[in-house]
Amino acid sequence: MRELAERGFEDGRLTGRAPTRGRRAVTVNLAESPLGWLAARGLLSARQVEAGERLRTDYERAQMAQSLTMRWDAAPTGRHARSEALDPTSAQIAAKRRFDAAIAGVGPGLSDMFWRVVCACEGVPAAERALGWPARAGRVVLGLALDRLADHYALG
Repeated sequence: MRELAERGFEDGRLTGRAPTRGRRAVTVNLAESPLGWLAARGLLSARQVEAGERLRTDYERAQMAQSLTMRWDAAPTGRHARSEALDPTSAQIAAKRRFDAAIAGVGPGLSDMFWRVVCACEGVPAAERALGWPARAGRVVLGLALDRLADHYALG
């Protein structure tokens, strides 16, 4: 299943929103993630998907995934007036704190399967095999973990 959407591309990263005029854009398949796959088949609620995507956003902003190449961000070029927005390092630290708090809110018994599917984008069967779990047990654990995460985020 393909669910294509245009997303903005700034500073070498996807912004998660539609591109603005004059900005670069890429086409992404929203159904590629395991959460999107499960949601497309009616196996996850919208609340669970929103919670999972919020966590994955913090995971990406915290830049916790392995990097395969060097960073090509421009070096700072002088003094700028202090802005209201967080600088990239502070934003990364804040995202890491939110991520750690969310994982702690889910609990230790559920976070293994949850991290593999939501953050590492492993499919449920592959995560079950890696953890040595029986087939179809991962989907139940993932649902419970996403419900706890949605409670942590106070999603309605």
